[in-house]
Amino acid sequence: MLAFNPKPSTIMHLDLNSCFATIEQQANPQLRGKPIAVAAYTTPSGCIIAPSVEAKRYGIKVGMRVKDGKLLYPGLIVLSPDPWKYRNVHLALRRIVSDYTDKFVPKSIDEFVLDLEGYPCLVASSMQQVAREIKERIKEEIGEWLTVSVGIAPNKFLAKTAASLHKPDGLDEIDKENFAKVYSGLKLTELCGIKLRNAVRLNNMGIFSVLDFFEAPYPKLKAAFESILGYYWYLRLRGWEIDDVVFGRRSYGNSFALPRPLVTVEELSPVLSKLVQKMGARFRRAGYKAKGVHLAIAYRDGTFWHQGVTTTRILFDSRDIYRVAFRLLNRSPYRKAVRELAVSVFNLIDEPSLQLELFDDLRKKERIVNAVDAVNERWGDFVITPARMLGTKNAVIDRIAFGGVKELEEFTLRY
Repeated sequence: MLAFNPKPSTIMHLDLNSCFATIEQQANPQLRGKPIAVAAYTTPSGCIIAPSVEAKRYGIKVGMRVKDGKLLYPGLIVLSPDPWKYRNVHLALRRIVSDYTDKFVPKSIDEFVLDLEGYPCLVASSMQQVAREIKERIKEEIGEWLTVSVGIAPNKFLAKTAASLHKPDGLDEIDKENFAKVYSGLKLTELCGIKLRNAVRLNNMGIFSVLDFFEAPYPKLKAAFESILGYYWYLRLRGWEIDDVVFGRRSYGNSFALPRPLVTVEELSPVLSKLVQKMGARFRRAGYKAKGVHLAIAYRDGTFWHQGVTTTRILFDSRDIYRVAFRLLNRSPYRKAVRELAVSVFNLIDEPSLQLELFDDLRKKERIVNAVDAVNERWGDFVITPARMLGTKNAVIDRIAFGGVKELEEFTLRY
């Protein structure tokens, strides 16, 4: 059996606790210590995307409807998102961690993974001392109400696991000395990546705890997962690095839940245009082009329709994407009240080169698109927009769309 990795812990995982809600409390001291929640929409059916630490104590969770959150705590304060406030905190966090290492990756807007192996900050300090220093700097330089949970381990997975052990404001390490004790206190579903379905797979093989999971021989894990995943888990739980691979993104998309019922193509097309403009700016910023467009429509009567199409042409201009999406919209056989509209591009191409087309100067078009994107980035989204978007100023509001590492890196490089 492979032993636990004896390497010293040099991986650190930082997780800003209750990110959006805590940032709102930092910005407004009147909200501190109170159960609050940031929701996509503050209406009763709005989805809660960030409950505060205080709200979580009442059982209020991410994904819960506002009305259900208020059933658990009637005095719950619900706020709309303020994306630029959260992005500014992300950039401030980035500046702090960059003082310790240039080998760090923002996993999301509120999480960073640092690799400190061989860096001067560890010459006179331990990983725990560095973590405490970063915690203090966050309070001094960004905001006194902000807390981060820090996990330390020899690999990324266990560092993330350690960061979740004592939220909020925790600081824990998992290494060769204490891994058995930590594992004995964890449930299978408390491991990132092990949901109910995988837990059932493991249970069927006689694995009921994380310690069982660790002690299981590789052939048993291979049989449980029926794939290479069994080997990955075998290494991961032993502190060996297996999560360095960054998988390519498959698609980019945007969706919008309509606050009032829209039925006709004429009513829906301005909203579709704005969705395409936002999505187009995002995937161009990340350096992608596409060769496929997908449209999905959820109706207010509970029915659903969707269709996608691959294209022979490379798509990068939002106007071209809109034309394809608009044709898809016209293909819908239904003319009834729409609840949600979603558009996405797929078959992504991560390369700068463009094949010249006979009747289209793609180089010129690309320069124009890049110039429009630059103006909108400099002076605000939608400064330059298609005329069909008139009247959509308050529709399709700004959202935090971070999730892909490449997209997050592109954002931080720009700002």
